[in-house]
Amino acid sequence: MSEQPQDISKKALQEFLSEAEEIIEKLNQDLLLLEEAAPGGAVDPDLLNEIFRSAHSLKGLSGMFGFSKVMSLSHNLENLLDRLRMGKVSLTAPVTDVLLSTVELLRKIVAQTSEGGDEFEERQIDGIIARLESVLSDDRAADESGPLDELEIDPEMLNVLTEYEEHRLIENVRQRRRIYMVHANFDLLTFDQALGELTAQLKQHGEVITTLPAASPSKETEIEFEIIVGSDLRESVIREALQRSGAKLKEIAYRNPRKQDDGQRFDDGMPSSTGMSRETFDEGVSSLKSVSETVRVDIRKLDFLMNLVGELGQVKSKMQQLTEIFKGKREHEGPADLIRKIAKDFDRKLAELQTGVMDVRMVPLRQVFDKLSRIVKTTARDLRKNVALEVEGADTELDKLIVEELVDPLMHIVRNAIDHGIEPVPERVACGKPEKATLWIRASQRGNHVVIEIEDDGRGMHSRRIYEAAVAKGHVQEGAKLSRREILDLVLLPGFSTKSEVSETSGRGVGLDIVKERIAKLSGIIEIDSEEDKGTTLSIMLPITLAIIQALIVEVRGRIYALPLNSVLECLTVDHNQIQTIERREVLQFREEILPLARLASFFKLGEQSPAAEKSFVVVVGLAEHRLGIVVDGLHGRQDIVIKSLGKLLPEVRGISGATELGDQRTVLVIDIGALIEEAIHRKD
Repeated sequence: MSEQPQDISKKALQEFLSEAEEIIEKLNQDLLLLEEAAPGGAVDPDLLNEIFRSAHSLKGLSGMFGFSKVMSLSHNLENLLDRLRMGKVSLTAPVTDVLLSTVELLRKIVAQTSEGGDEFEERQIDGIIARLESVLSDDRAADESGPLDELEIDPEMLNVLTEYEEHRLIENVRQRRRIYMVHANFDLLTFDQALGELTAQLKQHGEVITTLPAASPSKETEIEFEIIVGSDLRESVIREALQRSGAKLKEIAYRNPRKQDDGQRFDDGMPSSTGMSRETFDEGVSSLKSVSETVRVDIRKLDFLMNLVGELGQVKSKMQQLTEIFKGKREHEGPADLIRKIAKDFDRKLAELQTGVMDVRMVPLRQVFDKLSRIVKTTARDLRKNVALEVEGADTELDKLIVEELVDPLMHIVRNAIDHGIEPVPERVACGKPEKATLWIRASQRGNHVVIEIEDDGRGMHSRRIYEAAVAKGHVQEGAKLSRREILDLVLLPGFSTKSEVSETSGRGVGLDIVKERIAKLSGIIEIDSEEDKGTTLSIMLPITLAIIQALIVEVRGRIYALPLNSVLECLTVDHNQIQTIERREVLQFREEILPLARLASFFKLGEQSPAAEKSFVVVVGLAEHRLGIVVDGLHGRQDIVIKSLGKLLPEVRGISGATELGDQRTVLVIDIGALIEEAIHRKD
C-alpha cells in the first residue's frame, strides 16, 4: 500500500517528516506520563489537552500534505482523546495501551517513509483503527448536569461555560474538591502578563477551570476577570498565596456541605458574569507570533557545515605553512606580519564557528531515555514482572548522530536486563528482595566522553553457567582457565545465550555482540560488571562527538595517523630502557602507576622499529578511568579534522574509526582509541 503522495516534492516531504516526527515524539513522551495515572489515577487535564492538541496538529499536517493513512489514524486518535478529556471514556489500561500502540504505528509509518519505503501492512492500520473505534463505542456518555446542582453558583455563569469547562467543573465536584471564585482586576495595558502570572500561581494550588472577563469593570482603564478554581486546599492557604496579587477570594458553597468544611466564608461583592465566551475572548487577545524560538535543522545541513569547517581548518593549516616560509626573511617581513595577523584572526573565528556548529549538533539523552521508559513498561508487562525505572543525567548531551545510533543498543540492553536479569516476583520474594525490581539508567560526562550505565538489581550473571554454556557452544575449551572479566565478556560473543528456550523478548541468537559492534562503530567501549544474585551493570563509554575534532598527528614506521585529541592526556619521550616487561606485556612507570603500553606498529603489523632509534614517543590516552600509552615514532603537531567513514569497502577495520584529509591534502587514517583501550583491557585480564 503506497502512502506517499505522488505529487509531493522532496523538500515538502522532508518538511512533513520533520514536523511529524517531532509531534509523534511529543505524543509519546506525554502518553508515558498519562499512562502512570492509569487505571484509576487522577488525570492532569492540562496534560490531556496537550496530547489532544498534538494529535489534532498531526491530523491537520498529514491532511495538508496528503498522507491519508496518517490522517485517518490521527483523526481516530483525536476522537478518543476528545472523549477522554470530556470524561466520556475512562482512562483504563486498555485505553492507554491502544493510545500508545497508535502512536507507535504512526512512528513506524513516518520512519519507513523517511527511509524511502512506502509499503506497510494495511491490516495493522485497520486493526488499530478498529481498536480505537471499539474503545470509542464503549463510552459512558451519561448526563452530567446533576452534580452541578450541588453548587450554589450563579446559573448565568454556568451558561457561558464551554462543554469542556463544564465537564471539568463537574469532575471537581464529583471529587468533592473545594470550588473557589477568584476576582481580579488589572490595568488594561498590561493585563495579559498579569493575568498569566496569576493563572500560573493558581495552577500551583489547584486546577484553573475557567477564566471569564467580568461584565462591567469598575474603571474604564481596567479589566476584571473571574477565575473558577478547583482545589483540595483550604481557603486560608489559597488566600495567603493570593496576598501579593490583590485578588479577592470566595469559596462556592455546596448545598450539601462537605464534612471537612471549616465554615469560613468570604463575602466581598461579586459582579455577575454575562460577558463574552472564553473562545471569543481568546480570539481577541491571542497573538499570531510564534511562541517557540526553536528552528528545526536537517542533520545533513549540519554535516555540510561541519565539512565546511573542516575544509576551513585545512585553509588555516596552509596559511600557517605560508607564514613558516616567510619566517626569518627580512625582505618579506611586512607581508609576513600581515599574514600572521590574518592567520591569528582566522584561527580565532574558526574556533568560534566550530564551537557554534558543535553546540547545535548536541542534544540531551532525555529523548532516548523517554523511549526506553516505554520499552521498560511494555517489556515488564509482557513478561509479568514488576519493574521500576530510575533515570539520572537525562540532560547529558551527545552528538545527534551518536544519540540516534544509541537507541537500538540501549533498547536491547534494557530488554535483556528485564528478560534475563530481573527475576519474577515469587523468585524475588523467596530471595528476600523487594517485589518491585529497579532498573537504573545513568548518564554522566567525564571530560570529553560520556558514560552511560544500565544497572539492575536482578539475579546477576552466574559465572559457572556462562562458562559451561561457552564450552558447550565451542567458544572455550574444557578446562581453560579464564579470569572473571573474561568469563563475563563471553556474553558479548555472537549468538551467545545461557537460555535454552526462545522467548519473544530475547534468546534468538542476536545478543549483546550486536550491541558491542554498534558501540565499537561509535568509537566506544562496553564493560560488564555483575555479582551473582545481586545484579548487573553494563557501562558504555563514548566520545561526545565523532564529527569535527582536534587530532594529534603521529608517525609510525613512516606512516602518518591521526589520534583524536579529546582522548589524549599528554605526550612523553622515553628511552627504550625505561620500558619494562611484566607478564609478557610492556609497561611504563608513570607517576607512581604502571601504565600499559600498546605499539601501533605491532597492532597494525607494520614491522620493527629501526635499531638506531634510541627514543620513542608515548601518547597517554584515556577513556573514563582507563589509561593506555600508545608508542609511536614521531609527533607532528595537532590539526582540526573531520572524520569521514571508510565506506562499505572497509567497514570493519579494527583500530580505525575513519579517515581524514590533512592541510597538505594527504589522506590519513584516524585511530580508534576505544578499540585500542578495549584490546589492552582484555590483554590485562
